Order: sequence, then C-alpha cells, then structure tokens
Amino acid sequence: MINKEVKDAKEAVQDIFDGSTIMLGGFGLCGIPENCISALVQKNVKNLTCISNNAGVDDFGIGLLLQKKQVKKMISSYVGENNEFERQLLSGELEVDLIPQGTLAERCRASGAGIPAFYTPAGFGTEVSEGKEVREFNGKSYILEKSFDADFAIVKAWKGDTSGNLIYKGTARNFNPMMASAGKITIAEVEELVPTGQLDPNFIHTPGIYIQRIFKGINYEKRIEQKTISDESK
Repeated sequence: MINKEVKDAKEAVQDIFDGSTIMLGGFGLCGIPENCISALVQKNVKNLTCISNNAGVDDFGIGLLLQKKQVKKMISSYVGENNEFERQLLSGELEVDLIPQGTLAERCRASGAGIPAFYTPAGFGTEVSEGKEVREFNGKSYILEKSFDADFAIVKAWKGDTSGNLIYKGTARNFNPMMASAGKITIAEVEELVPTGQLDPNFIHTPGIYIQRIFKGINYEKRIEQKTISDESK
C-alpha cells in the first residue's frame, strides 16, 4: 500500500500555485477543509478560481481568502452569508458564476466520472442558459453543461487511513465525495487518521485511489452559519 500521509496542511498545499482552480468541499460551514483554507491564507496564493457550494462567511472558511483578495473567481450555488463577497461582486472586483445547486454537484460528479458534458433542464429559459447549447428531448428543453477542470480538490472527512480511504459524517457528504474524485490532485484532511486496514471497507465513501495526500487536521471549529434557538416558553 502507498502511504499518502503528509505532515500537515502547509505541506499538503505547498504546490498550489497562483491562478489555480480549486474545488473546496463542504456544505455551508459543515465539512469544509478548515486547515487547508488557513494554510492557503498563510501561503498568500493569488488569483484563485474557487469551486464551492458556498463562499463561507466573512471571518471563516472561504471568507478568509476573500478578505485577503486571493480569489479571482467564485463558482458557487449559495453565497448569501458573506458580506465581503457581496461587496466584491457589486464593485466588480470578483468574477462570479452562480450555478443551480444540482448542476454544480453534477458538474463535479461528471468530472470525476470522465464525462465531459451533460444535458440538464435546470436553468433553461433563465440567464443560466445564455450562450449555452440547447437541445430538446421528448418535448422538453435541456441546456448543455460542461464538467469542471480543477487543478486541485480539497476535501474534509471524518476519518481516513494512510492509503487515502475516507469516511464522511452527516452533511459533510454533500459535495466532498464528488469533489474528491474530480481534482487532478486531491488533498484530504481528516479528524482521525488510522493505519491502512483499520477501516471497514463496507463504510468507505471515497476509495483511496482518488486521494494523493492526506493528513490529520487540528483545531476544528465546526462553526454554524446561523444559530436558531427555540423559545421554550411558547
């Protein structure tokens, strides 16, 4: 077995270069690669194209990269929690490609499956379809969407082994698994790292064949985007 373990996030992202296209896994602030994002901030890599369902919040997640203006373009679905994102978008500082959430997920999955493009009805008749090929199937219109071409995919899992096999927990299974298979180089950070052979094969979500680097992360904050507290008096 190939041992894919690296020391830490700094070593894992050391070859991410200016102008890279990066997939960043997670859903909201759940299951995001916190350690790698911090390492990219410290590395001060510039002109990134970030593919992520969300854009973080002002002081956490991808929001940290946006604060330092390290992101040239965001390709996302839901971006409503980040004021700095909004400011950069409205001022023209940031390129933005907003994509229906299912289309975003399928473009990631298709990339990992070696599918260059696919047809979907999502977005037909809206700005999403402008400039794209349209075909009709069984009386319904579909637009052609292309899979992504990412230099790197950075994902976060609950548990992994030194061969790169990964297990996600809960909502972290949104976007992380399909992105893990789609990067030219995929980096995984995990909460718990075990020797190869200790994970039950029946519960592995991402096989190690897709992973090039893995490390045990530290100091996970696991923030919640918006806390909602019920009023028990009612």
